Amino acid sequence: MKVGFAGLGRMGRRMAANCTQAGHDLTVWNRSKGPAQAFVQTVGGRIAATPAKLSGLSEVVISMLADDTAARAVYLGDDGLITASGAPVLVEMGTMSPTLVAEIAEAAEAAGKRFIDAPVSGATNAAEEAALLIMAGADASAGALLCPLFDAMGRKTIWLDQVGAGAAMKLAVNLLIHGMNQTVSEALCLAENAGIATERAFDVIENSAAAAPMLKFRRPIYLDETNQDVTFTVALARKDVGLALDLAEQVGVPMPQSEITFQVLKDAEAQGFDIRDMASIFNYMRGKSE
Repeated sequence: MKVGFAGLGRMGRRMAANCTQAGHDLTVWNRSKGPAQAFVQTVGGRIAATPAKLSGLSEVVISMLADDTAARAVYLGDDGLITASGAPVLVEMGTMSPTLVAEIAEAAEAAGKRFIDAPVSGATNAAEEAALLIMAGADASAGALLCPLFDAMGRKTIWLDQVGAGAAMKLAVNLLIHGMNQTVSEALCLAENAGIATERAFDVIENSAAAAPMLKFRRPIYLDETNQDVTFTVALARKDVGLALDLAEQVGVPMPQSEITFQVLKDAEAQGFDIRDMASIFNYMRGKSE
């Protein structure tokens, strides 16, 4: 299949590489040229100069963009995907607001295209290993076209029947992840200050009823954050929780615990943690401990 891929950040470049390895004919676009050039040199494929030209070379365009601002520019801006000729199906796999999803889907329909929100759960290791969970805002009828692509990038796709459902479900999942990140950080601080070695405390948490896959993957980052690669920043975590709280307000759901998590992330950003891994909240909480 002729596939366009927009957005070659930490997640996107790994997902795009898996599409190429599965045999798809890939063209890529990235806002800055360096990552696109590096991708083509190491993985293969072609580079499109604009999102519009990417669409013209593709049957399906997948994007993995950082936030609403980036997505709005790529889809609705000058030389964007919506008004371009070419790919009739557009799939955004990053985390964006359901409000923007609805806006893009409406614009796509008016242009004779179909837009699907299909965000993923899983960090860079899952992207590398094609082990992502994909939450697709469409019914399974889209599977005939998209399953070969989704299967190249993920371990499972759950079809959520309607556009916007993928974005909403991703925000719900991320609330759990970021809430857990905060709670694990507090638990480790409590154990440390009670005289328990941090590694031993993590051993217990990792083997307890509270264990989750993210703990195994993030263990080295919690224990030695400053010497590990960043996989997901505090700034992105704050963005995710903020979007979830916006959605909660729209649908009338109180979120007292997540409000606290949001305030912690905002304060951590203000103290210079914004580009550090989300696991750095443990070090942030250490700084708050007496």
